[in-house]
Amino acid sequence: MRKPFSALAPTLAALCLLFAGGCDKESKTIKIATQSPLSGATSVVGSDIKNGTQLAIEQLAGPLTKMGYKVELAPFDDQGNPDTGVANAKNIVSDPSVLGVVGHYNSGVQIPSSEEYHAANLCNVSPANTNPKVTDRGYAEINRVCGRDDVQGVVGAQFAKAKGIKVAYVLHDKTAYGQGIAEYFKKEAEAQGMKVVGFAGTEEKANFDAILSPIISAKPECIYFGGMFDQAAVLFKQARQKGFKGMCLSDDGFDSGDAAKIAGDALQQGAGTYFSTVSGPADIYPDTAKFVADFKAKFGNTPQPFAAQSYDCTAVLLKAIENGITANGGKLPARADVSKAVRALKDFKGITGTLTFNGKGDPVLAKYFIIQVTSADPAKWSSNRIDQILSIAPPK
Repeated sequence: MRKPFSALAPTLAALCLLFAGGCDKESKTIKIATQSPLSGATSVVGSDIKNGTQLAIEQLAGPLTKMGYKVELAPFDDQGNPDTGVANAKNIVSDPSVLGVVGHYNSGVQIPSSEEYHAANLCNVSPANTNPKVTDRGYAEINRVCGRDDVQGVVGAQFAKAKGIKVAYVLHDKTAYGQGIAEYFKKEAEAQGMKVVGFAGTEEKANFDAILSPIISAKPECIYFGGMFDQAAVLFKQARQKGFKGMCLSDDGFDSGDAAKIAGDALQQGAGTYFSTVSGPADIYPDTAKFVADFKAKFGNTPQPFAAQSYDCTAVLLKAIENGITANGGKLPARADVSKAVRALKDFKGITGTLTFNGKGDPVLAKYFIIQVTSADPAKWSSNRIDQILSIAPPK
């Protein structure tokens, strides 16, 4: 006997909710996900990547709201761990309301996680990932607003040469990011005529005695470290305690006020401590004054590196989604169309500069900074002295 329609209605309703979020009604919620370390040693930077995204959604979602859509933040803690990042990415792509991802902080987490975004046609705009492989895979969904390590490593080596460094010792943290930039530094240092008397990787974070003994014996004029501030700051502090008086030099992974909290006055000793970065202090950019004031008012701290870049990543995604809705007659675009709309943006005015992406997803022009640590006070980290600002196109 055939069941009456009234008996089938609950089942039909459930199927509609499962497959379409309603039989005849499009979902009106858009989610922007973030992935960054919200816990652990580098969470001070990772949390502000999330916060920069949150502030952008609150301030820039107006056009989408007027179109009838609600925009929400979906933050994920990747813990700076590739396995966690990939697991999060699987959850992110399974939610059809997510139309973009801002993140990550660590290239070693972004690279495997973005394989999931690529497979799901989900657009990812990164504020901080500098390893060349991020964009060299040629994925239409993957972009970044920052520079690359095959330029940043070169910038660091050329700076060392200009400062008269003739002998360097190079260390890295064995990650895709840290080892990659260390290799680019070493290659350029040697091309510049410097002697690299050691190149090694280490996962040590507490006691560098066994590593520093051969370094001190080699008498380098510069110790270069490719990796993150929580490791480099301990290394540099212990090197000073062992009598090293040369230059300490690192990369944008070193860019955190917590480096000063860890190493204190040691960062001003000897020939000083410098780092290259693709992200200058937030207040160095001409259009970030309101962002810095609003960020401090909302979150109670000066924005950490990459917070302003995260704001711009979010702005790019929101504008691309808005353009996609307009092109789609007022309906949400497919994820692939959001990716196309991001690449179609030309001379997009963000708070950190004007953005246009090339065919790989790199900005057509990126800024690189060399910064000298001038204070042991973590609260004054954003006031460190800027030695150089360079604008450089990505390699072809």
